[in-house]
Amino acid sequence: MTTEAKLDLPARTLEDSDTTVRAVLEKAKAQVGFIPNMYANMVNSRGVLDTYLDGYARFRSDSTFTPIEQEVVFLVISVSNGCGYCTAAHSMIADKMSKVPADVLEALRARKPIADARLAALAKFTQVMFDTRGRPSQTDLNSFRASGFSDRQALEIVLALSVKTLSNYANHLFHTEVDGMFADYKLAPTA
Repeated sequence: MTTEAKLDLPARTLEDSDTTVRAVLEKAKAQVGFIPNMYANMVNSRGVLDTYLDGYARFRSDSTFTPIEQEVVFLVISVSNGCGYCTAAHSMIADKMSKVPADVLEALRARKPIADARLAALAKFTQVMFDTRGRPSQTDLNSFRASGFSDRQALEIVLALSVKTLSNYANHLFHTEVDGMFADYKLAPTA
């Protein structure tokens, strides 16, 4: 699901004449090994891409979530925002890199219950944070804690929400085409 509106800005490349654009794209390439379509669009406002890259890297390296848990958080947010690009990208990362169990990945993509109780609690609290715009009830927070998660991890979900808001919303505005390496993970269109 994307917005009807579409920005009329070009995808930028490493060959761009603007040295600041080039610098941010080089940073992006260093992090992921190529320039995803999303980054080529986001760099039209360098602060958007730079902020995204820093926040994403910090969530990946500094959060206390496991790689599987990180993908649960990112996928709940991306699916909830209806971002086909990020859903495809994080599904591929979940499957090939983070080794999210296939049943968990399918449940996340389809917004179905997750059998693993800990991951289900993480998905539920992330969804509550998304739905309430960061205003969970005390009961919601207590349930999250009772599932073995910490207050720090609740705050780390705020970082993930911030990062995914940047990418999901930018992708909506650009109607970003899913890169070939993520194409097998595109969600089927819904009626």
